[in-house]
Amino acid sequence: MTTNNAFLAIFIGSKTSPKMAAWNALSEAERQKKTQEGITAWKGWVDKHQAAIVVMGGPLGKTKKVSSNGIKDVSNAMGAFTVVNAESQEAAAKLFENHPHFTHFPGESIEVMPVLPIPGA
Repeated sequence: MTTNNAFLAIFIGSKTSPKMAAWNALSEAERQKKTQEGITAWKGWVDKHQAAIVVMGGPLGKTKKVSSNGIKDVSNAMGAFTVVNAESQEAAAKLFENHPHFTHFPGESIEVMPVLPIPGA
């Protein structure tokens, strides 16, 4: 993967947000219906932006934090990731406007950042 025009998109969502509380309060049938609608919308987003997608990515599981103090289980707001190519960070961010992550699912936002070349590489 070349990093010149690559942008990492991190899907953010709190497990304790009001949107997540409302999602969890839905009946199982309502949640399944909304999930199917969201998956259909997400596939539509992928089809529309297929040419820009470098790494489809996917949902993120439980987190282990590794530091000089060792390894421990932690929780964060990162829920998924995708890598896209775009002419600029602004153009990359625009790819995610009205994304199903927050229009159909209880996600809160998507953070888009450039993937920079390794210095001296």
